[in-house]
Amino acid sequence: MKKKTLGFVHTSATLVPIFQELSQKHIPNVDTFNIADDSLIKDVIRRGEMTAGTARRVVEHVGSAAAAGADYILVTCSSIGKAVETAATLTGVPVLRVDQPMADKAVSMGKRIGVIATLPTTLEPTADLVRRRAAVTGADIELVERLCDGAFEALMGGDAATHDAEVSSALKSLSKEVDVILLAQASMARVVDTLDAEDRKTPILASPEIAMEYLSKVLGSAGTVAGSCSADAD
Repeated sequence: MKKKTLGFVHTSATLVPIFQELSQKHIPNVDTFNIADDSLIKDVIRRGEMTAGTARRVVEHVGSAAAAGADYILVTCSSIGKAVETAATLTGVPVLRVDQPMADKAVSMGKRIGVIATLPTTLEPTADLVRRRAAVTGADIELVERLCDGAFEALMGGDAATHDAEVSSALKSLSKEVDVILLAQASMARVVDTLDAEDRKTPILASPEIAMEYLSKVLGSAGTVAGSCSADAD
């Protein structure tokens, strides 16, 4: 039987090895390939929003992944989530935005849900997704949003210590207010490991691992596609 193929669309090449490692762990019987274009996220950050032109290019990349033979496509950037949902309606194979399984898991875990980000362009799409996923199930939630202002700029400027300190402080504060916390950006996940046991009592979710756990169930150990998943699906 021909092995199934998962196509990744990234907005940073640094995500390639992360998802390759997760693929080996969760879907070892599935072939994978990567399309990476960091100009997408750079444009979103520079403009402070995702423009129609950028959204169109996201759709084109997803289409290219399908044309390249992907049986399933995972887009690994939360900031372009709305364009991913559009692409899912235009593509002949299932398309998943990386943060949807995380949002679904959070909605199932508690009423007060915290969302933390270092960029407003990532915070808003993730918070919006959580609200809509809760609406699908009829869950009554309260969303607490937290922006670590200046942390992303510090990280991009080579000051990882300042970034980590800002994120750590925000996580500690937020953990006292909510039932579960979502990391809108996977780059913040490393900070979780630095927190002590008391500050980690509140579950903290990161999208990459949860998305790949979801795909391991959808694709199965034999690498067969079980169904599709879009942000408005049940």
